[in-house]
Amino acid sequence: MRIGIRGGLSRWLARAAALLVLSSLAGCAWLDTRQRQLIYRPTPGQVADFAGLRPGDIRYFVELPPFANDMAPGAEQRVEFWWLPHAEPQAPTLLYFHGTFRNLSQNLHKMEALRAAGFSVLAVEYRGWGLSTPITPSEGSILQDAAVAWAELERREPRSARRVIYGHSMGSGVAVDLASRLHANDAVAALILESAFTSFDGLASEAGWIARLLAVFNRERFASIEKIGQVRVPLLMIHGSADTTVPMRLGQQLYDQANPPKQWQPMPGGGHSDLHQTGRVPYQEALRSFMQLHLSRPVHTPPLGATQAKPGTSSLRD
Repeated sequence: MRIGIRGGLSRWLARAAALLVLSSLAGCAWLDTRQRQLIYRPTPGQVADFAGLRPGDIRYFVELPPFANDMAPGAEQRVEFWWLPHAEPQAPTLLYFHGTFRNLSQNLHKMEALRAAGFSVLAVEYRGWGLSTPITPSEGSILQDAAVAWAELERREPRSARRVIYGHSMGSGVAVDLASRLHANDAVAALILESAFTSFDGLASEAGWIARLLAVFNRERFASIEKIGQVRVPLLMIHGSADTTVPMRLGQQLYDQANPPKQWQPMPGGGHSDLHQTGRVPYQEALRSFMQLHLSRPVHTPPLGATQAKPGTSSLRD
């Protein structure tokens, strides 16, 4: 999420609030679509100067059954994935959920910072972004894509003790939801959240009365504050003190409600999306120390296919 809390955000919220009021009164599908476009600002395609992935990295697509609420019945839909393996075979695998606006090609620098810290990275491009199916996303469609991504993580990383879920900004809401719905406590080893918030309502409360009015009519919630208590794996939260998109106090409120073991890593002077750059050394140190503490014990690698999810299956609770 890139819009700041002051200035342009107030004008954006005023326009969005007016649309939401009209949508609520008229029940108009077009206005509901416009509401979601304003909230998520999906970016299809890729940046013009994208140089491609490294040799050995893989971009691929998973075909999905049609979801009637998103597109016409029978339409083919697909989700884009990037697989960025680490050179070390014992490296844990991180499932990467990005935030609004920027797609994977605009987030590669952050994924490379995570790989430099010692992770293999499996990144999912929600429908509406990148080269995935171009729809107007919703919380529901994004969480559907997260369930598909979890099945891919199970396939790519059969060692549950090496699976990590990561979310930045809006992606933190996706990550918390996913971690809260896993069947088994040992299905995932850890959760990492960067620039996380309590809920869309919590963000609105920080932005003034116009945003609070918007929240009354908004059906998109990503209410991590209601789900974090169901997560019982080691948690690392990283937040910049100069974040004007998601104030650090919102991240702190979410952290306070989380179960131990947990670690809070503030980044003095860090903004919303630049922590891996402005605080490169402490950022890398926080990730590596967390990995050493919670992800370094030897694990048995199951025989190929022994614990891998079958296509179309998931170990999530409904």
